[in-house]
Amino acid sequence: MDAQRDRGSFHSHLTRALTLLGATLLLLLATVSIAATPASAHAVLTSSTPQDGTVVRIAPRTVTLTFSESVGLLDDSFRVLDHTNRRLHTGRPTREDGRGDTARITLPARMGKGTFTIGWRVVSADSHPVSGAFTFSIGKPSPSAAVLPAEPSSNGASTVLYDIARYFAYGGIALLIGVFAFAATTGLEPARGPARLGWWTLLAATVALFLLRGPYERGTGPATALDPTLLDDTAATRPGLVLLVRLPLLAAAVFFPLRRREGEPLRERLRLTGGALLALALALTWAMSEHASAGLQVPVAITSAVLHLLSMAAWLGGLVVLLTTLYRSPEKLPAGAVTRFSRLAFTSVVVLVATGVYQSWRGLGSLDTLTTTTYGRLLTAKLLAVVVLLAAAAYSRRFTARPAAPREVTAPARAAQNREPHAVASLPPDAESAGRRRLRTSVLTEVTVGVMVLVVTTLLTGTQPGRAETEAVAAQEAASPILGASAAVPFVVGAPGGRGKAQVDLTPGRAGENTVQVVTYGPDDGIVTVPEVRLTFTLGDQKLGPLDAKLEDQGGYWTSDALNLPLPGVWTMKVTVRTTDVDQVTVKKDIRIG
Repeated sequence: MDAQRDRGSFHSHLTRALTLLGATLLLLLATVSIAATPASAHAVLTSSTPQDGTVVRIAPRTVTLTFSESVGLLDDSFRVLDHTNRRLHTGRPTREDGRGDTARITLPARMGKGTFTIGWRVVSADSHPVSGAFTFSIGKPSPSAAVLPAEPSSNGASTVLYDIARYFAYGGIALLIGVFAFAATTGLEPARGPARLGWWTLLAATVALFLLRGPYERGTGPATALDPTLLDDTAATRPGLVLLVRLPLLAAAVFFPLRRREGEPLRERLRLTGGALLALALALTWAMSEHASAGLQVPVAITSAVLHLLSMAAWLGGLVVLLTTLYRSPEKLPAGAVTRFSRLAFTSVVVLVATGVYQSWRGLGSLDTLTTTTYGRLLTAKLLAVVVLLAAAAYSRRFTARPAAPREVTAPARAAQNREPHAVASLPPDAESAGRRRLRTSVLTEVTVGVMVLVVTTLLTGTQPGRAETEAVAAQEAASPILGASAAVPFVVGAPGGRGKAQVDLTPGRAGENTVQVVTYGPDDGIVTVPEVRLTFTLGDQKLGPLDAKLEDQGGYWTSDALNLPLPGVWTMKVTVRTTDVDQVTVKKDIRIG
């Protein structure tokens, strides 16, 4: 009686502790989601026609945008505003030559003159929305009152709710598959309570994800989740279709026979095969709409993502079943069953490590991104949590591998052992109780850290991979307009009227080959000619220079096409201006080279 009371009290404390842990993790997920929202974009605009900041003489008939990966177009993907902030009517977005990474819109026939702003919002190939804006001018630039984006690039509430729904979806599939894997491995009857909880959790999360998909993509509030137009649009997208496919799979799981077919090996094999195929199909609904579905080596990445998810579910979900059994009915848990699940857990760990290494390489691109990107920092946190998880798993495996200490038994007890040869009860009562406590503590630690790993995994799926972020920055730099670098260098010489300035312009103002032009102005700001101008560049922190620009007189101004600045940084220019045969001055000026 006392043992039952103690067990009930301990179970009550465990329930409250797990509830508090879950609430804390959900709060952590919501907080980090809000902080990480700006980093959730996965595609980048690499070029546009007309280019950002350019001035064209004649109004273009179309605007074409090219992205770093395939993108999904929305009905309201593009907005064109004139300089008065008036929205212009445009045609529906189409593709350029059928390419998935391009979008084209038709402009009105009469656009007038001035500066126009193009605002865009599309969905990346891995299901995450991205938005931005650029400008171009017709005739000449004009002051613009346009404000874009007209709505925020993302809505905090919709993003947080969407991330929480994804977190519960991970938890649901872990329980659902974990119950099946645990029962199939140990030979015990499936735990119907965790199975029902996993099924209902995954069903509710899937419905929530489908309803929130429209607001998440368009950056609107959760109140628009039931908008029929958004629901129709969601059903036509790949992420929406994947979620819809998940529903009949869950319906099929309702009719899946959980009870083992004793004495019917063929039906039992068919049952296990059907369960494995159902689990595989459910895992595919994740891989087809997340990071694995875009980027390099997509077939390999999808295979790796499916194996990673199945291994996680078998391990973490199985641990929950093991923990539940240890607390509720430990007498029904044979030692052999624990040992067999330990082998499954070890296999799952091997697969998780192998697929995790591949996914880390694919997502990071280089070790530098571990510390320089949000994705890298989240991945580092996940790796540290996994190390703790592996340590707890190693302890559990070492405990389950210990041989049972023999004890003297009576004839009736020996008869009972003959009926259940693998029972944990073969241990002395004190040793049995202590062993179960140690195993419960170890498994509880694994489950707790595993839940944390799920939270970080959810955040990772919504964060731009380090490799993609690096490529996006490079693409933006390559696509940015050539603005150049310039500096006005004032000078004073002793001769009468020896005051003026030298205007130095470099194009494109980046590391590598540059064209230089120097024009000298007198005290009245008029252009003056001088006998000689010399120009050198020094990058002090890299001990480069001085590099002579080798200027040539072009009859009123000085130029050079032979200046090569090998590194970006703040270079020191030394400008020497000779105004007469005997009067000259040298002035230093810093200039930033991109």
